[in-house]
Amino acid sequence: MDETGKNQKSEPKGGASEKLTKVKDSELTRAEKEARVKKIIKILRWQYPSPQTALRYRTPLELLIATILAAQCTDERVNKVTPDLFQKYPTVEAFARAKQEELEKDIRSTGFFRNKARNIISLSKKLVEEYDGQVPDSMEELVKLPGVARKTANIVLASAFKKAEGIAVDTHVRRLAGRLGLSQETQPEKIEKDLMTIVPRADWLDFNFLLVEHGRKFCQAKKPRCEECVLRELCPSAQKVSAARLAGRKK
Repeated sequence: MDETGKNQKSEPKGGASEKLTKVKDSELTRAEKEARVKKIIKILRWQYPSPQTALRYRTPLELLIATILAAQCTDERVNKVTPDLFQKYPTVEAFARAKQEELEKDIRSTGFFRNKARNIISLSKKLVEEYDGQVPDSMEELVKLPGVARKTANIVLASAFKKAEGIAVDTHVRRLAGRLGLSQETQPEKIEKDLMTIVPRADWLDFNFLLVEHGRKFCQAKKPRCEECVLRELCPSAQKVSAARLAGRKK
């Protein structure tokens, strides 16, 4: 039984149950990383058959606002704030007319509320003045908006427009990319560049959501559940954790 009380599915063939040669990540070639990431994606798609953002939205604008609010905040908290927020400000024009101090109060529980409120008002004004009130559907235009970097743009493009121009790198993706040996970089844009060279483009839309799901349920920051993880045979970090725990039991 897994943590939801449902019976665990048998692991897919060619997946985590398949024995692999233990090698250090630094010794892996690009071709080996490409082969491994395909196996990782295959297993994660089996584990999480309907990958999608946890943020609740109805329009591209709502998703854009929710994604900005989600910075340094949980999706769960954002989902508690946005129903009332979107009722109070139902259009981009309403957000553009919002008073800074009032909007700050409305989103205060999401943290960093001053900067978020400032960016939401500024980008809404820009959308009204330069984009006819519509959220643009390209990376080039989205990153011109105040407070919108590649991570936010990638999430909006993937979820609202089904467009893959990159891979969103949030805290979960950054953590798992390092642990899985897919990137040794620490800066989001450099991690994204590494991932874009080894992840098949057909999987770019879902890759962030797959890693986020897995990061939340198994590969947590402080106490990863490596012994239960379906990626344990593909993960150099899991092998180290397992070895350390085994050594600790023998003491």
